[in-house]
Amino acid sequence: MSGTQHPVGGRGRAGAVLSGLAVAVGCLLFLGGFAWGAVVYRPYTVPSDSMVPTLRPGDRILAQRIDGAEVRRGDVVVFRDTLWGDTPMVKRVVGVGGDKISCCGTGGRLTVNGTPVPEPYLSSPGQASPTNFSATVPDGHLFLLGDQRWVSLDSRIHLKDQEQGSVPRSAVTARVDAVAWPFTGLDTVERPDGFAALPGGVSRPGPVRIVAGAVATGAVLVLLGAAYGPVAGALARRRTRAGALAERTAGV
Repeated sequence: MSGTQHPVGGRGRAGAVLSGLAVAVGCLLFLGGFAWGAVVYRPYTVPSDSMVPTLRPGDRILAQRIDGAEVRRGDVVVFRDTLWGDTPMVKRVVGVGGDKISCCGTGGRLTVNGTPVPEPYLSSPGQASPTNFSATVPDGHLFLLGDQRWVSLDSRIHLKDQEQGSVPRSAVTARVDAVAWPFTGLDTVERPDGFAALPGGVSRPGPVRIVAGAVATGAVLVLLGAAYGPVAGALARRRTRAGALAERTAGV
């Protein structure tokens, strides 16, 4: 009898060890992912419809904490500037220091240093702006526009300011990587290809998918590890009942 019990007991002990290991690794990934995300990202709520359709009013977004020196054309950034109301705002960077920005060129496009830039993210892709404008971005500054150009209050309305509507790079506090809520599978804010050919290119995506993957994997491992005990117990009871029934049948 003991010869048949040891393998079962061995499997049970191995299962318990694996279950505990899964829970431990899961907790490490889950809590580590959250901690990593809290260090790298800040949550914001989109305040207006100036970034529709990329971002909508009330969206909860995850923005990576970065230095203003890391910003590239095409980035959607969170910034704060006294001339813009001294409140956190979300806009897209279309020009950096030294750029000559103008609109509207051939096909109604925005041009950067004379190069037309396709902007598929616009609410009205056929026209980059309802009004014509031009500006030269001072060194160390950024020219910012909303994706909903018909309603956005952006660099265009500050063109008469000393810095021609631009804000200093130091005003940027974070770069938007994803929409966390409403949740539709973690919608990431892609880097637009239209700016990739310009000097400096576009920025690399942040680690938001890796962070989310670590949290999700950790949660699954914890659930699977925690479920092992009840499932193994139920199977053991089933085998016991089956064995008892077989003994009674054999006795009969």
